[in-house]
Amino acid sequence: MKHFITAIILTTFLMSCNSSDKTTTTTEATDTIASTPKAPHKNLQPIDTDEALIATALMAVPEAGRANCKIIGYNMAGEFVTLKEGDNEFIVLADDPKKDGFSAACYHKDLEPFMARGRALKAEGKKHNDIFDIREAEMKSGDLAIPSGATLHIYYGAKTLYDAETSKVDGAQLRYVIYMPWATAESTGLPANPVAPNHPWIMNPGTHRAHIMISPLAEDATE
Repeated sequence: MKHFITAIILTTFLMSCNSSDKTTTTTEATDTIASTPKAPHKNLQPIDTDEALIATALMAVPEAGRANCKIIGYNMAGEFVTLKEGDNEFIVLADDPKKDGFSAACYHKDLEPFMARGRALKAEGKKHNDIFDIREAEMKSGDLAIPSGATLHIYYGAKTLYDAETSKVDGAQLRYVIYMPWATAESTGLPANPVAPNHPWIMNPGTHRAHIMISPLAEDATE
C-alpha cells in the first residue's frame, strides 16, 4: 500500500514539473516572437507624376543642397523642361520616365555646357562613340571645357517604384564621378580598372572624359 501511495505522489510530481517546463518554454517562445523587430513598411508607389520625378531626383543631391538645386528633364508628357527652379551649385537631371529602370544625375553647374552639348548631339542622332569624339575635339580646341574636380552624383537602380514617405527609390544606390580631364593612372596613382567593390579607379584615362569612379556598396549588401 505504501508503495502504491508513493507511486501516485511521484507521478503527480513529475506531471507538475512537466507542465511547468512547458509553460516556461511557451512563455520564452512568446517573448522571443514579441521582441523580434518587424521589417519597416514601405509605401511603394510608381513614379508616374511630375511631383514624383522631382522627389526622386532630389535623392541624387547632397541633402544640404536639395532645397535650392535646379531640376531639369523629361516630364510625364515627354517634354524636356525645367521641373524645379534653383540657384545653387547643383543641376539635377531627373529620371526619364520612358526608359527602363531608374537613373537621376546631380552635377555641378559648371558641367552644364558639357552635359548640354552631349544632349544636343544625342538629339541630332549621334551615337555614343561619335559624341565622345566630337566633345574630345572640342575640348582640345578650347570650344568646350570640363572643370577639373567637378562632380557627378548618380542615383540609379533597376526598379521604378519609390517610397512616398522617404522619396527613396526601391533598391536604388549612389555612384560618384569626379572629372579630371586628361588624367591617367600614372598622374593620379589610381588603377585603370576596379580592383574590388567600393574602391576608386580612373575611367577613360588620358582623354577629355577621364574621371574617378567611386561605387559604394549597396545598402543591403552590408546588412
